[in-house]
Order: sequence, then structure tokens, then C-alpha cells
Amino acid sequence: MPELRGQVALVTGASSGIGRSLAEGLAARGVAVAGLARNEERLKAAMAEVAESTGARTLAVAADVTDGAAVDAAVARVADELGRVDLLVNNAGIIDVAEVPIWEADPDQWWDVVAGHVRGAQLLVRAVVPGMLARGHGRVVNLASGMSTKANRDYSAYSVAKTGLMRLTEALALSFQGSGLFAFDVAPGVVDTPMTRSMDMWRDFTGWTEPARVVEVVCAIAAGELDAWSGRFLHAGKDDLETLRSRTPADDVRQLRLKPYGDGDPLG
Repeated sequence: MPELRGQVALVTGASSGIGRSLAEGLAARGVAVAGLARNEERLKAAMAEVAESTGARTLAVAADVTDGAAVDAAVARVADELGRVDLLVNNAGIIDVAEVPIWEADPDQWWDVVAGHVRGAQLLVRAVVPGMLARGHGRVVNLASGMSTKANRDYSAYSVAKTGLMRLTEALALSFQGSGLFAFDVAPGVVDTPMTRSMDMWRDFTGWTEPARVVEVVCAIAAGELDAWSGRFLHAGKDDLETLRSRTPADDVRQLRLKPYGDGDPLG
């Protein structure tokens, strides 16, 4: 694994689950980690545990990622105390509370899911990226999902949100060209977390993706080893890192596109 000492990362949803694993994995490689989450008490406890187990510097900044003013204040505090953000990981988000068709879903909760992933990521990008651009260096990782590329009738809000996040990533990558900044979609696979355990579709599932695999991909991104994949979809549960490092993707590989119906398709 690459040595990342000297970098600063901001990880949202860092108090538990994949975000907590990423915070600890990055810290173990020398990264100063700012964790962001809504529950301040749980977040402070998690960041203190990461600091104790790794010896790295950590910072707990409580905020709701859908609250613009709270996000701005949190990022300003990270800049004041840690100096900058080299790596932004947009991991925070929630899931549909029930496996029901769209018309049966509670509309407020449905939109809360979409807002948490898409509005949250956009607000963090808005607060963090200008500083990255000023320094000519930075990377953004958006946590994607298998549902980013294939709809799920029972988790419609989550699949809409994760697909929207992929488009956000591609737009970022296009805007970043020539700037020294890069953006990535990383689907973690099916990691054993409280959120995943709450989903009926995974009730009897046993083939969990180890959190360490997600950490490995994000650390490789932080080290600049996967910059050729900026704007594209990576899957920690399925991709082989050495294969990714050895390839330079072309055209629209690993991006959302329509499939033509045949040679005569005018949209082909």
C-alpha cells in the first residue's frame, strides 16, 4: 500500500460503516483525517479511536451534508486546523426505509435519500474544490454503488441518487481537465455495515466485501496511481488494482451511456 503521509483527507459519513473504515485506513497510512457526520458524540468517539489506533491526527466536524451553511463552516474549520484538503471522500448517505414501489414510498423520505447523496456531494464539492484548484492538486471520490448502473425497483431513491452521483463525478472530471484535480466513482461492493444489514435484499447474504478492499482502492487513488480513471466507475469488490494500474481506459469505458439498438441507431 502507498505511503500517504502529509496528505489531508475529509471523509463524510465517517462515524460508522465504510466511512469509519476509510478514515482509519487512510490514517494508518499517514493521512490527517477530518471526519464529518451528523451525530457529534458518535463522530468524536470514532475519530478519537482512529487517532489512538493509528497515531495520526484526526478532527471531528459535525454537520449535516445537506445544510449548506453547516458544510461551509465545517470545511472552513478543517482548513483552519489542518491547512487544506487533498482528498475529499463523499460517503455520507441514507437508504430507502422500505422496499416498496416508487408510488408507495414516502415522498419526503425518498427525497431525503436523493438529497443526502447528491446535494450533499455537491455542497462538499462547492466548499472544498476551490481550495484544491488554487493549489492545483486534489482528488474527489464519490461512493457509488452497483445500483448506480442498474435500477432497483425496491430501492428507487437510492439508485436514482447513486446514478446522479455518477453524472456529478463525470461532470467534475470534465471540469478538472488540465487542473491537476481528478474525480472518481468507487462502488464498495456489499460491505457488512449497519445500513446494508437493514436492507431486506441482503438478509441472507454471506459474500461480503472486506472493507480493506475499499480502503486499498481509495488509497491508490490518493497516491495518484489511478488518475487515468478519473470520471469513471471503479468497483472495490470486483476490480483488481494491478489491472487498473496497468490500463489506460479510452472513450466511454466505465461511464454511463446508452446502448444503440443496432448499426442504424441514430444515437449509436
